[in-house]
Amino acid sequence: MGVVALPLAMAFAIASGLKPEAGIVTAIVAGFIISALGGSSVQVGGPAGAFIVVVYGIVERYGVANLMLATMFAGIMLVAMGFLRLGNLVRLVPISIVIGFTNGIAVLIALSQVKEFFGLQIGSMPVDFVHKVQAIFTSAHTVHLPTLAVGLISLSIIIFWPKTYAATDSRTYRIFSRVPGTILVLVISTALVAHLNLDVETIGSRFGAIPQTLPAISFPEFSWQQVQYLFAPALTIALLGAIESLLCARVADSMTEERHDPNQELMAQGIANFAAPLFGGFCATGTIARTVTNIRAGAKTPIAGMIHALVLLLIILVAAPLAQHIPLASLAAILMFVAYNMGEWHEFLRLRNFSNNYRAILLTTFFLTVAIDLTVAVEVGLLLACVFFI
Repeated sequence: MGVVALPLAMAFAIASGLKPEAGIVTAIVAGFIISALGGSSVQVGGPAGAFIVVVYGIVERYGVANLMLATMFAGIMLVAMGFLRLGNLVRLVPISIVIGFTNGIAVLIALSQVKEFFGLQIGSMPVDFVHKVQAIFTSAHTVHLPTLAVGLISLSIIIFWPKTYAATDSRTYRIFSRVPGTILVLVISTALVAHLNLDVETIGSRFGAIPQTLPAISFPEFSWQQVQYLFAPALTIALLGAIESLLCARVADSMTEERHDPNQELMAQGIANFAAPLFGGFCATGTIARTVTNIRAGAKTPIAGMIHALVLLLIILVAAPLAQHIPLASLAAILMFVAYNMGEWHEFLRLRNFSNNYRAILLTTFFLTVAIDLTVAVEVGLLLACVFFI
């Protein structure tokens, strides 16, 4: 499971406008704390795709240092929510709102990776949707063919790798096929770029070498003036983290015979989000993909999630220098696949089976998430839900 989490942690960090080691540190520190203290015995936490759009916006507007402060403020909010036993209230957020902003975030994640996937010559991706689309179309003529080729090969491997062994009865081949597609992509694409000496951007060419140790603890600079404009970003991180973690815990409950404690889970998420920035990490929450992998691997206790974090630590201690040769186009392909799986696209086809109120909430939340802002989308969605209920 630690091997599965490694490429995702780096990809989430890079897509959020941070260095890849920030994602690895978050998966180690926050992942360990969430498993050790959480209200679900099998949930695995770490950086999540849902945070990419939010974190990128905060980094572009306020800088990395203020992102760390916002994450720590969000951690305090989450602890307070758990202490006040608001976990059950968070779980009452209408599913139409959750589907709306989840699909909206998936669209924005895929859009944010177009630059890396096609190798477009765009200095810095704009934060807002309209200017982002405009930048992509304006730079469409700068497609870098070697980068695009690496991206297409990577995406093809991720999509078709599980299907290649579904029709075979070979025991050896089935054992080999247990290697996750994301890991196979990193190995093949890195080897391909090195062997053919392709001129494509890699982790090393953009960010340099990844440190082989955890950073020393450091507290971000703090002033009360910063609290005024970081309150809204911190609240967004806290609400999104709470919703995602409790949804993930509910999925874990459906696959096991246990029932999680939502308030304990919120407090664990809060402690993890306060601690991760002290080591250079960023916001974390429960992750469905890693939790499901954890359960299918036979996990019964929090020890499995803690071992997952320790395995990641061991990997960076031993193999961190190898990561600098990974092409960014391969990570973009991984994130595009994550975005596709993250969205519940079939819900759009089923809208005709639901009430006008349900359709209005879902579509409003979706379009506001894509075009304006996640916080605004959730606020308007909740307001519509209350009005329709009244």
